[in-house]
Amino acid sequence: MQAQVNVEETPLESAIRTSQEYLLGLQDPAGYWWAELESNVTMTAEVVLLHKIWGTDQTRPLAKAEAFLRQEQRAHGGWELFYGDGGDLSTSIEAYLGLRLLGVPATDPELLCARDFILQRGGIGRARIFTKLHLALVGCYDWQGIPSLPPWLMLLPAGAPVSIYEMSSWARGSTVPLLIVLDQKPVFKTDPLVQLDELYLEEDRQGRLPAARDWLDQIFLTLDEGFKWAERMDLVPFRKEGLQLAQRWILERQEATGDWGGIIPAMLNSLLALRALGYPASDPIVDRGLQAVDRFGIETEYTYRVQPCVSPVWDTGLVMRALVDSGMSPDHPALVQAGQWLLTKQILDYGDWSFKNPQGSPGGWAFEFENRFYPDVDDTAVVVMALEQVKLPDPIRKQAAITRAVEWVATMQCRDGGWAAFDLDNDQDWLNRLPYADLKAMIDPNTADVTARVLEMYGRARLPLDPACRARALDYLKREQEATGSWFGRWGVNYIYGTSGVLAALSLVAPEEKTVITQAADWLQDCQNRDGGWGETCHSYNDPGLQGQGPSTASQTAWALIGLLAAAEATGYACTEALERGVAYLVKTQHFDGRWDEPEFTGTGFPGHFYLKYHLYQQHFPLTALGRYRAWLLR
Repeated sequence: MQAQVNVEETPLESAIRTSQEYLLGLQDPAGYWWAELESNVTMTAEVVLLHKIWGTDQTRPLAKAEAFLRQEQRAHGGWELFYGDGGDLSTSIEAYLGLRLLGVPATDPELLCARDFILQRGGIGRARIFTKLHLALVGCYDWQGIPSLPPWLMLLPAGAPVSIYEMSSWARGSTVPLLIVLDQKPVFKTDPLVQLDELYLEEDRQGRLPAARDWLDQIFLTLDEGFKWAERMDLVPFRKEGLQLAQRWILERQEATGDWGGIIPAMLNSLLALRALGYPASDPIVDRGLQAVDRFGIETEYTYRVQPCVSPVWDTGLVMRALVDSGMSPDHPALVQAGQWLLTKQILDYGDWSFKNPQGSPGGWAFEFENRFYPDVDDTAVVVMALEQVKLPDPIRKQAAITRAVEWVATMQCRDGGWAAFDLDNDQDWLNRLPYADLKAMIDPNTADVTARVLEMYGRARLPLDPACRARALDYLKREQEATGSWFGRWGVNYIYGTSGVLAALSLVAPEEKTVITQAADWLQDCQNRDGGWGETCHSYNDPGLQGQGPSTASQTAWALIGLLAAAEATGYACTEALERGVAYLVKTQHFDGRWDEPEFTGTGFPGHFYLKYHLYQQHFPLTALGRYRAWLLR
């Protein structure tokens, strides 16, 4: 879009206007905003594996997947979890497998380089369990090295100390189909057949679980040995009933669009389970599932890649907020259309959340186009704030939707006082010690960032908040504050994200907490970079000593500004110089057409293991920050 130059505009006004114009130009004719959700190459490599297993590879643009995988290989020979991480072993093995399945010989110069990288990092024996599982499916790893999951787990009721409903929604949606896959232990013939012997160190050629580090590991390893003995003796209790229930659970949770849970791991594992059960590719359930996977793909002239998820509801809510915060009229046609689209996406079905929250009534929003079993609190809070900010033709209808959503959110407050993303009191941390759980993502406990979003929703939409609930939430946030004054960011990288969110909430619902707020604002101010921006590396999840450190990015600079502005509103103490330098950073790094670029990943899937790059974060968060800064100047 060609920006119109107005000689009377200040640089701030010009930055806001061109950003608004850029975002308006991205709106879909249906009313929503939706941009790429980028992750590492494992999603693409796993989809290659899926189609090779199903024999559907000839009908997909997988030659372009080879081009993409080659494009993403770094000079060190490996593939990365996030931009500049130096390479990740498991990601590199999966990319290597994908290329071999696409017919690239092991003698290819780039695969030779990848082989050296993988062996230097310890080879297949050091890979994560899910990577080994994918290798086992095509005969490149011994099933004995994969933890057992007995099918009778499906028979444990939701109220039991252990059941699938004690797992996070994403782990549940991936684990139930694996109950079938791990029971069947299939080895599929692919074209071409591949062996990855060249990626093993000599001592790791026999599949085995990692050695125990402590007594808890030893208990789980002993149990696993017992499960494997029962499998060999054909003495697994309730095996048939568990497998039948798992199959039914999978079929019940498939959306009409073919999706499972709106995430690639659940979709791939469900399709693998159906393949293990002997379903043909022509079966409507399988066909819909494969088509759903196709819709996560992005095909360009030369490459094909797959997203881990799609984010239209999240993107739309956040863009709407940015446009209104930056001065756009609440009845602007683009905002009205977006608000009406969001109303059509409210989920009015009981989902998995209701197993632990029987008192709640449905009314939330999910991240994706369709995901009726898994609305999430974070998306719902953002959508409520977005709807509250716009004027729709039917305000009664809008208010009814907001009321239903807020009532659902209120019932999702966890016993610790905070809110989690998808479930209530999903916090049995010992599940992350299971041999199968090396991604450490088996639970969905309350977090500071989601809790802050809920409190911000109450404050910004001027909704009544039960005093007891408010007190519990504030106590939780104060307990979670780090010694530095910051908060951990579960769903965004990392402490800058968490701190910004909590400050935005406290300024609205607890401005009297001036000491807490000032400590956080001081921390943000202290970690500002010399160029005026803020940045934080994903490595801060592994080393908290790196919190607030990293090259400046547009999205993280915007989060810091949002937090500092909120602190200024609450305390009256403004870090004026820091604000001015931060705004100047955003203005000077903006392109002429109103957009910002950033290669860094600033979204989080699983801390330490899986990161995301939301391609709209660097567009709408800076606009929000600039808009709020202008409002603060004009107050």
